[in-house]
Amino acid sequence: MGEAGTIRRVLLTGATGFVGRALYPVLTDAGLEVVCATRSPERARERMPGRQWVGMDVEDRHSVRRAMEDCDGAFYLIHRMSDADDYEARETAAAMNFLEAATHAGVQRMVYLGGVKPRKEPSRHLRSRLVTGAILRSGDVSTIELRASMIIGSGSASWQLLRDISVRLPVMLCPRWLRNRTEPVAIEDVVQALLAALTLEQAGSASFDIPGPEVVTFQECVRRVAEAVGNDPVMVNVPLLTPHLSTYWLRLVTGTNTQLARELVEGLKGDLLARDDHFWELAGVERRVSLDEAIARALAGDEAPGNPYEKAIRRLYRDPHPGV
Repeated sequence: MGEAGTIRRVLLTGATGFVGRALYPVLTDAGLEVVCATRSPERARERMPGRQWVGMDVEDRHSVRRAMEDCDGAFYLIHRMSDADDYEARETAAAMNFLEAATHAGVQRMVYLGGVKPRKEPSRHLRSRLVTGAILRSGDVSTIELRASMIIGSGSASWQLLRDISVRLPVMLCPRWLRNRTEPVAIEDVVQALLAALTLEQAGSASFDIPGPEVVTFQECVRRVAEAVGNDPVMVNVPLLTPHLSTYWLRLVTGTNTQLARELVEGLKGDLLARDDHFWELAGVERRVSLDEAIARALAGDEAPGNPYEKAIRRLYRDPHPGV
């Protein structure tokens, strides 16, 4: 890759999503021109005016080429959840479209945010993320793949599940999979890692894990969030609660959709631990946000004025156990 200063204009996919929304101001503060990609640019302009929006469907190679024009860098923050039989094939085709467009445009660096590779057989959706990363790294465009486990921040789907469980349940059955380990990372650290990856002095392509500073079980995460909101649930370890039953348990408790609950359960059927934390040194990050600090920030963000879910969250805190 050339000099860091040669990247001036970047394409930000997933710009309306959790990570994309958090990354945008970091990129603009760094002096970059940011082109935000979405399938619904008119709706996005109404919600977030003042940004440069472009229509793009990653499954439409022509729209990807148009969006990529004159860009020096590109962020791939797209991941869809689906039960469709052709889901993985569509994810693969989308990644190939993006790589082809970046190559055609002469992009200097792509950055992709994926998931940590588990020691055991990955779930379907985690496998798809890993394949996407491999495809993006397979071309001539220098690509940095960053792999995170659970991201803590207001607006994160996994955070919402974690928060709802912690607030709602006075008594919690804890199946074995809740005792598997992860390394939660704050969204603030994730966006700093993404920015650093854009100009990282790296020949060719590479993948790096970006773990949080602490190894914990998901059960411990629940306890820490519950403590932060003044809840003290009774946790009862149970030897058997199948992933199938766990999915419906989460659906009942949190109100989340079945597909998201299934992905979380399947993703936690083994430890999700980083290979190392070497990237933080490369990125110049000396101190990562602690888990307790990340939880406090996420809770504050949930209740911040302007959060579209603020009213629903406040109701949750006032009446944490409806019907229980």
